[in-house]
Amino acid sequence: MNHEFLIPANTKRGKLILGWFRPFDLLLFSCGLLVSFILLAFMPIGSTLVTILVLSPALITGFLVMPVPNYHNMLTVIIEIYNFLTKPQTYRWKGWCYKDGNTKPKK
Repeated sequence: MNHEFLIPANTKRGKLILGWFRPFDLLLFSCGLLVSFILLAFMPIGSTLVTILVLSPALITGFLVMPVPNYHNMLTVIIEIYNFLTKPQTYRWKGWCYKDGNTKPKK
């Protein structure tokens, strides 16, 4: 085999719970469900607006832990967008005319 190893594409999924969730994701979602269940037990459900407000913690946390292609979940996407927009971006040019920091043309 000449010491060549084939690494499966889904090696990171083996570290996740059920192949999709980190422990933090399940903790976040379970907290949202718990808050919704407590609100369901103590709030009088008389209108559609109250029902939506009572179920909103579970819906919001469910949206945050929802898997997304090319990212882990929506929470990761939101964090990446926030970091991109708030952190300074520096791009160093190393193209065909890169001259070790000297940008002045030779005479």
